[in-house]
Amino acid sequence: MSPTGPNPGAGERRSGGAVPELRASRDVLAEVKALARVRANRGVARRLGSPFVVYTALLLAKLLLLRYFCFGEVAWSHIGADASAVAVLTGLIALALPARGGRIAYWCLNALVSLLLFAAALYFAHFGSMPTYTALLELHQVPQVKDSVRSTMDPLYVLFFLDLPVLALFGFVRRRVRARRLPAVRSLSRRRWLALIVIVACAGISAGGIRQGLAIDNELAAADREGFLGYQVIAAIQAGQASRSANAANLADTASEVRTLQATYPYRDAGSSGSGAGQTQPGADGAAPAFFGTAKGMNLIVLQLEAFQNFPIHLSVGGQEVTPVLNKLADMGFYFSRVFQQIGQGNTSDAEFMANTSVFPTAKIAMSTGYGDRALPSLPRLLRQSGYKAYTFHVNDVKFWDRNRLYPALGFDGYFDKPNYVNDHFNEFGASDEELYRFGLSELSKLGASGTPFYAQFVTASSHFPFKVPADKQRLTVPASLEGTQLGDYLIAANYTDYAIGRLIDGLKADGLWDRTVLAVYGDHFGLQPDDNDPAWVGETLGIRYDSRISRFNIPFIVHVPGQQQGEPIKRVGGQLDMMPTIANLLGVRPADGNIVAFGHDLLNIEHNIVGSRYYLPTGSFFNDQVLFVPGTGFDDGTAVSLDTLEPVGDVAPYRRDYDYIMKLMGLSDRYVRLLPKRS
Repeated sequence: MSPTGPNPGAGERRSGGAVPELRASRDVLAEVKALARVRANRGVARRLGSPFVVYTALLLAKLLLLRYFCFGEVAWSHIGADASAVAVLTGLIALALPARGGRIAYWCLNALVSLLLFAAALYFAHFGSMPTYTALLELHQVPQVKDSVRSTMDPLYVLFFLDLPVLALFGFVRRRVRARRLPAVRSLSRRRWLALIVIVACAGISAGGIRQGLAIDNELAAADREGFLGYQVIAAIQAGQASRSANAANLADTASEVRTLQATYPYRDAGSSGSGAGQTQPGADGAAPAFFGTAKGMNLIVLQLEAFQNFPIHLSVGGQEVTPVLNKLADMGFYFSRVFQQIGQGNTSDAEFMANTSVFPTAKIAMSTGYGDRALPSLPRLLRQSGYKAYTFHVNDVKFWDRNRLYPALGFDGYFDKPNYVNDHFNEFGASDEELYRFGLSELSKLGASGTPFYAQFVTASSHFPFKVPADKQRLTVPASLEGTQLGDYLIAANYTDYAIGRLIDGLKADGLWDRTVLAVYGDHFGLQPDDNDPAWVGETLGIRYDSRISRFNIPFIVHVPGQQQGEPIKRVGGQLDMMPTIANLLGVRPADGNIVAFGHDLLNIEHNIVGSRYYLPTGSFFNDQVLFVPGTGFDDGTAVSLDTLEPVGDVAPYRRDYDYIMKLMGLSDRYVRLLPKRS
């Protein structure tokens, strides 16, 4: 051994041998890191790509399926709106959650959207309108009308849910058989940056479309253009705009704006006396309006008939009158044959709201739900000022459609709901119209005996969809060609409803009330479902003219005044907003005396009218003396149908003024009802 230290050659050999080994180790480490980076990048792509792409594609397919169910086709030019909206939702999950949590979140989002789209398809089939998020507030009502819902359900709606069990099973199996893998180097920043880019790009596309959709008055056109998800955003923005507009106004100024606007519409011809703005005020010459006070001090009974259209009046089938009782009332009283429904999202409850307030429903929410906390200027409150007692009768639970809030808001003294009636199991609501009137008459007889004038509202249910009358209650025999059809069932139900009214009238006569009671009858909304009743077939079968919109939305309005022997058939166009001013005029009370801002008009004292509608028909639709007008994306691409011939009208330009007027009037109505004070 060298005196100076270790053998240099040995050292060199050891060093020289170590260098290649070290280099090899470094090369292996580099390869491992490179592989890890590749795997990490693949993981990023897999974590963002696979679930993101799969669930985005699935949700897009379901949105397109909803388009098909609602509009009968897939507008391929509008797919971008659905795709961008879905990508924003799935992109947020990719941005916020890791792979395992992300997969669960994707599945939950898919399940939630599937349920919403299923509900939307069912809602559209039943109501003919695209639901907004506010309709979710009414989901608790579904069990009350389960028979109606079941009858409109398409078996194909199950397609919204077919993928859910498959994906759940795949996820379960994947977790059980997943092999061990080397930990990958995760690059969350890359995944999140990529997700953020997707979100920003798609949100920008959606925002541009939503901005265009906000300019479309027609809700169905907006939903078709921007898709279900985009339409929800549009509805939310519009609700916020309406709220801010109401907050910037006050009730007195809004009421003044209403009167000023109504004065611009020619409800009466120049020089005519009487009411000019629905308030039943003296005419220019100081004379009282026609028929004012004809029934002053008399009792009032109002019958709101479920799903009752006008065409059964004076109709005979197989030699039998479908509505003999109503025919007689129409021949003896005021029969308004051109009245049309104006209900909103609350359907039957909205009809009650309008007939008592003469205020448009907003069509964004059931008025009982959205405004049941208000003190509504109304017919019950107006009549109570004259010493009347006001009660309402309905065989269902008062909480159905939040009537427990609506009736106090309207100022009724009380209500009689389900527990008060003997359940004869007529239909899913329980008691029949006969039982409704039997109990109601017992209560009214007590008031009559005390000498207290009363206003009684009856909301019937025996002619509710799907129009199944128990065999032992059927009194009309339909031809064999109509047996088992919805039209045949509907005529049988209408006939029973008419029969029950006859029993009520008999009871009023027996109790000495008939000769001092005004009886008003109207339908709340259409009955025949358009998808199940081809208009040409209905017309040919019954020997009448039947239009899918004009005839469907035409409801009867009949008012019988004691002592009136000669009927007054009135063909003035009207709506449910016009009922309260008309009845008030006959009873000799003025809506203005009850601080009521009436958006409708006394049909006995106008020569011209316009009736706005925005549910089942898009916003901007109206009936006037000549036509039904329905907008497209706006006025210029709208269409009109003649009320007389039921044929299309080519030139819609003459109706521009009516369109602009009714849009302003409905906007003021929305602001007015928002400003009404809340009850303490």
